[in-house]
Amino acid sequence: MTPTRTLAVATTLTAFFLLTVTPAWADDDPSTPPGSSTTSPPPEIDDNSPGLKLGDGATLAPAKVLDIKSVVEDMGGEERREDTGTDVKFALQAEVLFPKDSSKLNPEAAARIRAIAEEAKTQKATDVRVFGFTDNLGSYGHGKKLSKDRAEAVHDELANHLGPEVTYAVRGYSEDYPIADNGSEEGRKKNRRVEVSFPRGGGGGASAEGGR
Repeated sequence: MTPTRTLAVATTLTAFFLLTVTPAWADDDPSTPPGSSTTSPPPEIDDNSPGLKLGDGATLAPAKVLDIKSVVEDMGGEERREDTGTDVKFALQAEVLFPKDSSKLNPEAAARIRAIAEEAKTQKATDVRVFGFTDNLGSYGHGKKLSKDRAEAVHDELANHLGPEVTYAVRGYSEDYPIADNGSEEGRKKNRRVEVSFPRGGGGGASAEGGR
């Protein structure tokens, strides 16, 4: 088994900041992929700003935990798993699934996808999203087709292991929604990926493409 490392922990917010969490399954045409992540740092806050001072007689609301995210990534960065209170998401780098510039699955890809299917069964998932992404090399149109074809290939393999009650949303986003800097090969490698996500514990929602 590949060694793993935990990358993130829980965040607790008070009334100073209200974090709005977009439901992963609510939007039929989301502006960002449901459940997508970002590596952008949080904005800096001046603790001495007058706008942060309470007025006379005002009190703080009780602290509230809005979400807890656990992120585990294998040491090579080839596979990443994110768990929240509502969703599970796997991100697989394209290199471990496909030959270069191809949407034909490698022989070893089947075992990784089967493991994701087993987790979907454990969570009793009936709505599964499969999203493909590329780096920014080449034309946008080529990336759009390649990312969709790769998502389709992963979908087809998942469907071999999951029952007919499962519906899928399959999309290709080309170079949109990078999770790393496309200015380096290391970053581009992270951006070339396929993400598979589903609600925890059998939760469901509207499919982004109305099912397949």
